Amino acid sequence: MDIPLPPNITEEQINKCRETGDYCPVLFEWYKYVSQLAFFYANIQLDSPAVKNIPKIHHSVLIGLLNRCSKLMFSNVAQSHEGLFGESTSIIDRSIFESAIKLSWLCQKNNRELFDRFIAEGLKTEIEFRNNIKGNIDARNGEMLVIEERMLKSIDNYIAKSGLTESYISESKKLPNLAQMIDDVGHERLAYIVGQKIGSHHVHGTWVSLWFQYLEEEEGVICPRGHDVPTHVNQYAYISLVVLDSISEYVKYICEDEEDVKGMSSLLEGVADEILKLYQEAVGSDGDVV
Repeated sequence: MDIPLPPNITEEQINKCRETGDYCPVLFEWYKYVSQLAFFYANIQLDSPAVKNIPKIHHSVLIGLLNRCSKLMFSNVAQSHEGLFGESTSIIDRSIFESAIKLSWLCQKNNRELFDRFIAEGLKTEIEFRNNIKGNIDARNGEMLVIEERMLKSIDNYIAKSGLTESYISESKKLPNLAQMIDDVGHERLAYIVGQKIGSHHVHGTWVSLWFQYLEEEEGVICPRGHDVPTHVNQYAYISLVVLDSISEYVKYICEDEEDVKGMSSLLEGVADEILKLYQEAVGSDGDVV
């Protein structure tokens, strides 16, 4: 599997962005490329000679998070290729942001207990759900529905693959909240406000989100907004940069040779520089003094 080639952005395309003030078409291409990079790095196998001797379960967690970022970015590419569906892509971007931060955090911490707590946190709900199902079966004097049997097998499978005991899962401490993780990995408070708090507007449908994406006012009458919400230039740039940062942390975590880290980091930094340069130009064109 070869590393994907970056988009071939022509000077003509850049000039068109400058003329229209709309940089979404080129930043969309970079967003798409970052999703391809995330998928590429998620496919580095543990038996590669370049990879450190790390626990299989840790590798599984990290490539799962990285592939989640990639797949969700791909879904946004499919939705927003005509520049629309901003109300949906913003919800998905919030999920990408959280996964990328958790990936960076786990790589930087490099702590077995934190990996175990990450896994356990997701399984606590499954154990509660299983106990509820078993309670319903007991109430029917042991009669089990087919769907209940399937669900119980599925839950048992998740627990078995985790390598954790049920007592550990039940008694394990919660992970730090996302704000603490963002601080731990070295991002400024603004990252929390933009990525987490503002992103949560779109997930939870707050008053701000309703006015921004779902309502409009016509001659004093409030009515549902049509299907014309664009995917914002900030989404293409900011999410790409956060995911690139998480890929970089992942590379540092898994690679044995420092030269391999430098080579891969150089590529990722170059992509980030291109995106940041375009984004700064886009913000400048959008933020000119009137």
